[in-house]
Amino acid sequence: MDIWSDLKAHHAAKSGRSILSLFDAPGRVEAFSRQSDGLLFDFSKTRIDEGALSLLLELARVSGVEARREAMFTGEKINETEGRAVLHTALRAPGGDVRVDGQNVIPGVLETRARMAQFAQAVRSGEIAGSGGRYTDVVNIGIGGSDLGPAMATLALAPYHDGPRLHYVSNVDGAHINDTLQGIDPKTTLVIVASKTFTTIETMTNAETARAWMAAEVADPASQFAALSSATDKTAAFGIDPSRVFGFEDWVGGRYSLWGPIGLGLMIAVGPEDFAEFLSGGHAMDTHFREADLADNLPVLLALVGIWHNQVEGHATRAVLPYDQRLSRLPAYLQQLEMESNGKRVAMDGSDLATDSGPIVWGEPGTNGQHAFYQLIHQGTRVVPCEFLVAAEGHEPGLAHHHRLLLANCLAQSEALMRGRSLEEAREIMAAKGLDGAELDRQARHRVFPGNRPSTTLMYRKLTPFVLGQIIALYEHRVFVEGVILGINSFDQWGVELGKELAKALEPVLSGDADGADKDGSTRALVAFAQSVRNGA
Repeated sequence: MDIWSDLKAHHAAKSGRSILSLFDAPGRVEAFSRQSDGLLFDFSKTRIDEGALSLLLELARVSGVEARREAMFTGEKINETEGRAVLHTALRAPGGDVRVDGQNVIPGVLETRARMAQFAQAVRSGEIAGSGGRYTDVVNIGIGGSDLGPAMATLALAPYHDGPRLHYVSNVDGAHINDTLQGIDPKTTLVIVASKTFTTIETMTNAETARAWMAAEVADPASQFAALSSATDKTAAFGIDPSRVFGFEDWVGGRYSLWGPIGLGLMIAVGPEDFAEFLSGGHAMDTHFREADLADNLPVLLALVGIWHNQVEGHATRAVLPYDQRLSRLPAYLQQLEMESNGKRVAMDGSDLATDSGPIVWGEPGTNGQHAFYQLIHQGTRVVPCEFLVAAEGHEPGLAHHHRLLLANCLAQSEALMRGRSLEEAREIMAAKGLDGAELDRQARHRVFPGNRPSTTLMYRKLTPFVLGQIIALYEHRVFVEGVILGINSFDQWGVELGKELAKALEPVLSGDADGADKDGSTRALVAFAQSVRNGA
């Protein structure tokens, strides 16, 4: 049986039916929503019906999701192009026995976690201090997975901050580090350099700049540095004390690394106890993902909704819309997680994919987005499936009226996307305003909302460390399931390599140390313009 063909045939046969009409049948919401550990996932406002869901679940089964899932959790080398296990789940495990090449990796994880907690607590208490006294600021220098995850999570858990101020620098653009270092005191600043190899050019360029900035006022600047790296020879050459170097294994991909040493900055900000709660939330989602039946499994269902919207219905983009200001960096984080993981063109065996790979992921927090791009979502010619996230309550009891308005807006947007507004309804509105004839019809047509636009909603009680852990792990496993169904490797990222190689070759051309004769005409012209500006021409 070709389930892909069956899915597309089912979609074609039911394409004339509206999402709203699916609610005519009793029990729609109960059949198309699931709960786990306080999370509610509602996917009833999609065109997935019982038949589609049955086919999607069968697609997951025949694609080998269950077997592949177990292979990941037990340390098999499912990252086949790099010959590596995929064990970010081990970073949040409370204990156990997970083996890679016959070696239980959990004791090493727990040991590193304990070292992190000891260091973080010493920084927070002032036991470890700068040349000017207790640390007031921490600057985390990284890029990609060494920046997006901790930066997103640190902002998300702002109500739990009781440590030094955290700053994140990623862009090699000198403006980023310059603007970050302005206004903070080098004598009371700790710098964390996050690079597994300690060779990432953007990160190391920024690290050298930070060291020079600190050296202007601190006699031994390296004493105020820590490193998140496995390249101990390079961290030693930089001058960082080995007790302040926290390494991680090659079975942890950058965009999945927040749970271990890459999360040190977050641990310093919120403390080891709340960081442990964050890990517990991730582990709870791991347990649910590993043990729940596919039909009740939140990551599986979230993935199947994504497959339905992208590969079956043909919608190329996905909007992530957190109605939570502290999750404002979540869309960017999920953009990397999804697009770097599943933005592939070949299957595991190297053959061309028979279907589209991952979608374009984008978004902004509500309600800001409502006054920006929601116009296109509601009335544009392309359908954009939307994924709303919202808490039932906020952290500010004195501002509960703000949260009611926020929640009302979130729920209203998903309803409006589904329900829309007909031409007849728009005509009635214009008639009530005193219009008639051709002008009434013209104005009414501008106020028509097609509706029938799909969305899902993930609701949780409050954005706590535990809940944030659940949400991130939920999306990690969603990406994994989609990758298995598409038959691709979600854990390599060769697509980032070519640009790096070319940039390395272009730097000496820009500096005038190479002629760039092998470059195309456009690139040569752009180099020439940049050089002429620099030379004052």
